[in-house]
Amino acid sequence: MSNGSTKIDVKIDPKNLYKEEAFTDLTFATIRRLTPVKLDGSPDESREPIFTGMTQLMSPKGPIPVQCLIEGAKTLEEAAAKLPAAIEKTVQAMIAEAEEMRRQETSKIIVPGQQ
Repeated sequence: MSNGSTKIDVKIDPKNLYKEEAFTDLTFATIRRLTPVKLDGSPDESREPIFTGMTQLMSPKGPIPVQCLIEGAKTLEEAAAKLPAAIEKTVQAMIAEAEEMRRQETSKIIVPGQQ
């Protein structure tokens, strides 16, 4: 690190603000509702809310956090109904990505003298 001051340039997009609310069953999952708001905090009716889901899967090496977008949900009820499929889609994508990484790693050519 240098002795000079470092300026951190953090900007927020005032046209992309959301109020965040969390809903949980205290057992398996959490649903977050991101409600669009204007800069004064009032609801922005010109944009749709965004729902995301979170859970943990147990593995032999411990819990694996899973977060996903719940596509097409407009209400909390719809988000709750669509959560299992959204989690499944995300987990399948995670498995496919891990398998692809494993495949790429095993297909590397080992050249003597290189690491």
